[in-house]
Amino acid sequence: MACFIVPVTEAIVTTAAARYLRAKEEKSGAGEGKIPFSRKLGWLNKMLWGGSALLAFEHVWHGEVAPVYPFLTAMSSAEGTATMLKEMSTSGVAMALLVTAVWAVMVAVSAALEKAPAAEDPLL
Repeated sequence: MACFIVPVTEAIVTTAAARYLRAKEEKSGAGEGKIPFSRKLGWLNKMLWGGSALLAFEHVWHGEVAPVYPFLTAMSSAEGTATMLKEMSTSGVAMALLVTAVWAVMVAVSAALEKAPAAEDPLL
């Protein structure tokens, strides 16, 4: 019903944080040879925005999101709103946490590859 709202909210927050960090890194001149954290946060943004867009499209496809007020069809009744909030707190939070966990693994692998000596190219 509205589970995509939770990852969208996280995406909005991380997009703002990435822009702030990028500006801060540009001023300070971040370390050479390493991927700046703002770029890594951009990976999370892309994952969140992309997944949220697909979820939103799926909800539009099934008629759960309408182009007229109240936009979310579940909000037309109190029972539907309660069900929607439960779905957001279970499915939406679980999806956002899973995407963030996958991103954290990506960042950990990236950090390990950055620490590897230049003579040992792990990709060859």
